[in-house]
Amino acid sequence: MAVPRKKVTPMKRGQRRAHDALKAPTYVEDKDSGELRRPHHIDLKSGKYRGRQILEPKSDI
Repeated sequence: MAVPRKKVTPMKRGQRRAHDALKAPTYVEDKDSGELRRPHHIDLKSGKYRGRQILEPKSDI
């Protein structure tokens, strides 16, 4: 079984754990509809991605 050669210092342990924090997802405002959407994702309301129609737009129910 692998055994560490030396004790990991609290500083090194903290540096490793600093990357474990969860980040809030990023949202951008869509140019056409003004809705918030994730970057590099299709706008589900209008069905457009980068100015091209990909999906059929959702109808209001």
